[in-house]
Amino acid sequence: MTLPPILRRWETLLLVLLVAIGAVNIAWSPFYLGVGNIVNLFQLSIEKIIVALTMTLIIVNGEIDLSVASVMGLSACVAAYLFHAGIALPWALLASLAAGAAAGAFNGFWVAYVGLPSLAVTLAGLIGYRGIARILVEDRAYGGFPDWFNALGQQPWIGPVTVSIVVFLVMFAGVAVVLHGSALGRLVYVMGNNVQAARYSGVRVKRVKLLLFTASGTVAALAGLLYAARLGSVRGDMAVGFELDIITIVLLGGVSIFGGSGNLVGVGLSILLILNLRNGMGLANITGNTQTSVIGALLVLSVLVPNMAQTLHTKWKGRET
Repeated sequence: MTLPPILRRWETLLLVLLVAIGAVNIAWSPFYLGVGNIVNLFQLSIEKIIVALTMTLIIVNGEIDLSVASVMGLSACVAAYLFHAGIALPWALLASLAAGAAAGAFNGFWVAYVGLPSLAVTLAGLIGYRGIARILVEDRAYGGFPDWFNALGQQPWIGPVTVSIVVFLVMFAGVAVVLHGSALGRLVYVMGNNVQAARYSGVRVKRVKLLLFTASGTVAALAGLLYAARLGSVRGDMAVGFELDIITIVLLGGVSIFGGSGNLVGVGLSILLILNLRNGMGLANITGNTQTSVIGALLVLSVLVPNMAQTLHTKWKGRET
């Protein structure tokens, strides 16, 4: 018996899991469906899901960026260092965004033009950018930012929705258009499937990869600033470990770790699933370390399950023929 196509889609499984988790959360807490909890559900992980959008483009392209969390920390530390050195905060923020773009372009140069594996390059970036951030602020916590900056991450802007959530929604729509409705998006998929074939077809592979990594660094820097605004202070260890959640979101959304497949619908469902899972565990008073372990298990399953399903499907088709 052959299942209908919709039942064979990874997104269908994510939707079923999301409904199940939502039902459990409703049973656990009467406050789950409150507007405040729904906004809080997004707000506590908003920076991660913003970065997950550009990470989707990177992984569909067949690459990976392990340095995004370190770039988040670096950008926040650059802004804090310059502000406390007497630079007006708007200029400090622009400089921090430029630092993030430069970090991303640096990664992209080594991957696209030198040909080094993105795993190695961005792993070095994870260590190196974090080191620069710690040099800038040492072991101190920088605060004292203007109220307007802190309001970006803390105060409602449109109804109960904060600026960070609005940024995410706008970026989600923008990345959806790029990935699924533009020539650049088609190139991202083509390169992820077969980069050599794309190169022989005249695709400017190096330029596209450099653009994607630069965008990844810039968005990570923006997320780092929003994170600093939400916390109201900056430390050198900001966003440590965030790359785990970010990559998990993308892979759990059905994006292949090998590139060339996946869509933003799956990533969107994955975002909702993980946010609701974390929210439910929080409502059940499950510790942060246990939550991290669950997310780590999801990362493993998000890689294993699709590959196992594909293997079983291939064997089943072989028996039918």
